[in-house]
Amino acid sequence: MLYFEGCPNWTVADERLAQALTTLRRDDITVERRQVETTTQAEEFGFTGSPTIRVDGRDPFATGEQHVGLACRVYSTPKGLSGSPTVEQLVEVLS
Repeated sequence: MLYFEGCPNWTVADERLAQALTTLRRDDITVERRQVETTTQAEEFGFTGSPTIRVDGRDPFATGEQHVGLACRVYSTPKGLSGSPTVEQLVEVLS
């Protein structure tokens, strides 16, 4: 998970990711958290907003419309736009 400290959404995503892993009984998975602090790092990491969740190095929520930079990210969920994917969406991409 890539995030920047100024965005509150990454903590929600972190909690939901933990719930998804618990649901899947995947205590063997270690979540790496990397704080992105500069625009140079954002460009280097291909950081498309906080939080960016990658599974095996791939962003399963990428639409191609995100821009690299230090900004909060918005996800499309069944209930509308949100700062984090739902637990159900995370379970789906981790299954």
